[in-house]
Parts: sequence; structure tokens; C-alpha cells
Amino acid sequence: MKLTILQTGEVPLPLRSRFVPYRKMFEAMFDQTGQGFSYETINVAEGEPFPDLARLEGVVITGSAAGVYDDLPWLEPLRDFIRKGYQQRTPLLGICFGHQIMADALGGDVRKSPKGWGLGRHTYEVTARPGFMPKAPSALAVACSHQDQVLVPPREAEVILASDFTPNAGLAYRNGAALSLQPHPEFADDYTVALAELRRGKAPDELVDSAVSSVAMPSHSADVAGYIGRFFKER
Repeated sequence: MKLTILQTGEVPLPLRSRFVPYRKMFEAMFDQTGQGFSYETINVAEGEPFPDLARLEGVVITGSAAGVYDDLPWLEPLRDFIRKGYQQRTPLLGICFGHQIMADALGGDVRKSPKGWGLGRHTYEVTARPGFMPKAPSALAVACSHQDQVLVPPREAEVILASDFTPNAGLAYRNGAALSLQPHPEFADDYTVALAELRRGKAPDELVDSAVSSVAMPSHSADVAGYIGRFFKER
């Protein structure tokens, strides 16, 4: 199965000499599932044309520094792509910004949260167990880095992951072929720490310190990657 990665952002410039591009993070995550995926990447944020949905087997929308409310030329075409993909039941996955733009395109409300930055490893309650994650534990700990949140999910979405900080952290859509997550299962711990440290001066020091120490908590990223791999394969 080929996954088409729609790149909407990139590793921040100060970190690029130390870490691989986002597309490589996703490829490594999916490779670890053992599902035999292949990949192509289309950098829509840099103006590369959107692919023909008719030829796509699965789509991944990456994280980004952009917000859904920004005035960027590629955002409305991306919304249109999401809506058409949803109608055609093309398997869609959104992570962080991808989670937010999917919700925005399909009728939800996405804004900068008054709660501020979410950084480091957060724990999310599993509030529903779709068929691709029937044996998920009661909670999953996964890295995050965001200010924006889905404040109101689309009517078509069921909340599957939630926390006090991020009540709508995971959404499974009722067409059976769309899934989105606020946290980042593709992030390795060293990148999670580096990204948190990069926010120092923008986020309070005590929040950054807490984010850095949070990576000592056991991670469920590999489990989440497995759920996502099954989501795509079962579609």
C-alpha cells in the first residue's frame, strides 16, 4: 500500500542539522509497523500540485507551524482536497496541524487555545475503541507540540482520545476512512525534547522543564503507530 504524505510544514530551521525531515519521521514510524508501506511526498505548502484522489491509496497530512486561520494560498485547496477525499472515502490521516485542518474542513472549530502550549509527552484517555484499536489500554502517552486545538469537533467525528488539556485529541470519522490525532506518534524522544527547548522564551520555563522531564514517562507511540498502520491496511 502506498501512502501519499502531504507535507504542510517542516522541522524548524534551527533543528534541521540534527534531525531528519518530517517525511522521514513518518516513513520510519510506518516502517516499524511491519506493514510494508511505500511512500511518496508532495510538498503542498511549497506549491506542489495536489494529487489526483482517484489514484491514491492512503493520505497522511503532516504537522505544520501554520494555523487553519492563516491566510495562505494552499489552505483552501487543502480543505477542498480533504472534503473530496472524505466523500470518496479515501483513507485520510491527519497529525497535529493535519488533525486541525481536517476538523476545520469538515465543520469543526479550530482556534489557538487559551490554555497555551502543549509540550512534551501528554497522556490521553482512550474514550472509544474503533476496530483498528480494539485492545487499546485505558490511556496512551504520546508526544505533542501545539497551541491550536480542535475546540469543537465536526458532527461526523467521534472523539477517541481526550485529556483535560486537549479534550478532542483524537477523532475517528463516521465514513470509516478518516482518522486524526493531535499528538505526534512519529516523534522520537530526542526530537520531542529539542522541540520543547526551542519554545523556551515563548512558553514559560517551568512548562518547558516539565515537557523535557515528561519523556521519562513510558511512551505508547509504537502502539499508536500500530493502530494507524492497521487503520490504513483495513481500509
